[in-house]
Amino acid sequence: LEESGNDAHISSVSWVQEGGAHLAVGTSSGATQLWDVQAGKKLRSMDGHTERVSALSWNRHILSSGGRDTNIINHDVRIAQHNVATLQSHTQEVCGLSWSRDGDTLASGGNDNKLCLWDVAASSSASPRFELTDHQAAVKALAWSPHERNLLATGAGTADRTIKFWNTQTGSMLNSIDTGSQVCALQWNPHEKEILSSHGFARNQLCLWKYPSMAKVKELDGHAARVLHMACSPDGSTVVSAAADETLRFWNVFAPPGKSTRKRGTSDSHVPSAKLSRTMHIR
Repeated sequence: LEESGNDAHISSVSWVQEGGAHLAVGTSSGATQLWDVQAGKKLRSMDGHTERVSALSWNRHILSSGGRDTNIINHDVRIAQHNVATLQSHTQEVCGLSWSRDGDTLASGGNDNKLCLWDVAASSSASPRFELTDHQAAVKALAWSPHERNLLATGAGTADRTIKFWNTQTGSMLNSIDTGSQVCALQWNPHEKEILSSHGFARNQLCLWKYPSMAKVKELDGHAARVLHMACSPDGSTVVSAAADETLRFWNVFAPPGKSTRKRGTSDSHVPSAKLSRTMHIR
């Protein structure tokens, strides 16, 4: 996808939830665009941000965008007057956004070290349901559990290094684990109670953890710079990681039930090597 005569670069992307060919694109100029990928055509461009759009998350027909201007905008992509709410609580760039699987709660993380939880009905004048300040660095990594309702995992930067787990109904922190390095992204295993974390300084590795014990199953090395993003394949078996070393790496890390050669334990010696192999990388 390319627009001629536009100097703005792409700063965030998010596929529409229901599948299909629609892709949301955030730009460095503050625009939030909707594209038909199969047709290679931009369907619309939605304004509202004054600086780059850093994070995007879908909730059915609502597309939420978070920006360097500290605002979160809820866009109803069905209507011309798309801005249905502007949510304001963060004091620095919004670097993480994620809607819960039931569509009731929007989690936002910021460079101000705050985690905010917003109700789906929040208006422009609303405050967050909870404003949580336990992290000591920017909160970029957000992941809702596919196994337990109201369970959210968050990860923060170099001054914090922790993964924290929250009951979003009560706002209580359930657990916090020091990973020893910057936490850039989190991805739950859709098949088992495991969570994958990606890291920056000093080793730029991925780590697989059992939940809730948080016993480390495996460390995956290969990237040469911080691993900023992860995404899971539709079948839930392969994870792609994108890093500041300008490579994409594909990992066979989440085998569906019945695919493993034997029951996995929590130590490296019990993990089938095929399940945790790096399959390829793209530069």
